[in-house]
Amino acid sequence: MSEFTVNPARVDPYKNYKFRVKWDGKYVAGVSRVSALVRTTEVVEHREGGDPSALHKSPGLTKYEPITLERGVTHDPAFEDWANLVWKLGAGLGAEVALKEFRKDIIIEFYNEAGQLALAYKVHRCWVSEYQALPDLDANANAVAIQHIKLENEGWERDTSVPEPVES
Repeated sequence: MSEFTVNPARVDPYKNYKFRVKWDGKYVAGVSRVSALVRTTEVVEHREGGDPSALHKSPGLTKYEPITLERGVTHDPAFEDWANLVWKLGAGLGAEVALKEFRKDIIIEFYNEAGQLALAYKVHRCWVSEYQALPDLDANANAVAIQHIKLENEGWERDTSVPEPVES
């Protein structure tokens, strides 16, 4: 059986280098890296008193790991603007956090080699727990300056309305 229902001749899995990130209905410029989507469910172990040699396992709490977004430093303020909703230095007592709007849902879109949308994931109730405005600066280095945000979230799900694209 083929792993691709619409494109049964395809044998290679998708590559990981074509993607876009969207929040507030707009694509975020320049995102070059998105960390993995990871969900972990704790294992609850228990046993019955009359059977000391048997251990039973059941699912416990589920947690979603933070997602890190990276991009080159530019003049686009999207990362900084969101981070400032969580904590803005000098905003005044009680105004440091924008409680009404600091959480956002984001969409991570994943494309095939031809640039066709292949998969999308909705990530719920994200907020910025870490913001790196500038990397370590080194006059002897030869690298792009990267900024990042770490997004705490309350879960993600695949957008099942995105079908497998017809490839030619």
